[in-house]
Amino acid sequence: MTSLVKTQRSGAVVKVVLNRPQRHNSLVPELLEELRGSLTAVASDSTVRTVVLAAEGRSFSMGGDVKGFFSAPDLPAYASRTVGLLNDVILEMLRLPQPIVAAVHGSVTGGSLGLVLGADLVLVSPNVTFTPWYSVVGFSPDGGWTAMLPELIGAKRTAALIFENGSISASEAVDWGLATEIVPGGEIEERAATLAMEIASMKPGAISGAKRLLAADIAAIAARLEAERTAFLEQVVTAEARKGMAAFLGRSR
Repeated sequence: MTSLVKTQRSGAVVKVVLNRPQRHNSLVPELLEELRGSLTAVASDSTVRTVVLAAEGRSFSMGGDVKGFFSAPDLPAYASRTVGLLNDVILEMLRLPQPIVAAVHGSVTGGSLGLVLGADLVLVSPNVTFTPWYSVVGFSPDGGWTAMLPELIGAKRTAALIFENGSISASEAVDWGLATEIVPGGEIEERAATLAMEIASMKPGAISGAKRLLAADIAAIAARLEAERTAFLEQVVTAEARKGMAAFLGRSR
């Protein structure tokens, strides 16, 4: 069985790669469990200095797999597990002693924004877009759209994006503080690897200490992420969400 998350090591740098390209790396419990396991392994390995997070295929990650939600025999249990695992991954990223460099290309939608918000440095390709889709599908925001993004780009800007299903472009992501720099698409993973190696060459205690000092209040973020999960579970079982999922998947009910 093909792993949904691949890990590669080069010296003190571990590269973690989302590997569900045929579904645009959309989030399902199995992928999130593998990703959480990879991060947990890194956290316990003091010889790892830096992590690169990347993805195979045309998209970095297009949120929760709507087909998975729509076809789940027990939707509340499936939704609780999926969003709970996503929250676990985001918090694991924030707590990780090693810095995370994300190489982000193509589309990032829905809860997959959390994988970007959890990174310390974010490189984006010129074609990257960040789009919520919640108001179209009929879901409640998860992945930090309300728990973390307003702290970066402002509450009213976040509200406009969610209400209108707007998109954040590469240049806006850098200008608003969501991303670090724009890198040509064909060079983004090479740039991420170079940056990760540069950081890995620094004094590890100084780097991990700086990450701790830069960190937001993780307990507060955990509480806000749990509030997102609770709201998501309430909304996903509504007729509105069912109709939205069917329309999104091109089905008629």
